[in-house]
Amino acid sequence: MTKDEQYRELLELVKSYIEGETCEVSVLANAAALLHEAMAPRYFWTGFYMVDGEELVLGPFQGPAACYRIRLGRGVCGTAWKDKCTLVVPDVEEFPGHIACSSLSRSEIVVPLLDSNGNVKAVLDIDSCELAAFDDTDAHWLEQIAEAIAKTLY
Repeated sequence: MTKDEQYRELLELVKSYIEGETCEVSVLANAAALLHEAMAPRYFWTGFYMVDGEELVLGPFQGPAACYRIRLGRGVCGTAWKDKCTLVVPDVEEFPGHIACSSLSRSEIVVPLLDSNGNVKAVLDIDSCELAAFDDTDAHWLEQIAEAIAKTLY
């Protein structure tokens, strides 16, 4: 199965799980679990940070313990939030201000979840133990998944 086919199936699976659910924690928890399981072992950490004032606060995730709070514009997550765009980071050690929650993380992708007004409500954060684990295909499909989640919740 190609990566596109895997993501296409995953998008439909996520949509089927979250359809009609309005509890943010429940939707994000199941989405994190579905993504993490489907892409293991390539995904080392899969989860969400939710906007709370001027910080992102740790939300539902799969993987080892993580940082609780991230300021706007700090690290990959805070930068994706500030810039309202997906960030693909092939080598986290080369990203200025990277926040190392785990020394095992080598590459990362972060996708913002936007409400209908274009405001970031949360970010989807995925880490890999491999360098350059994420590419444009991952970005495309994870943006589709993030959009489906955002439409359900926000």
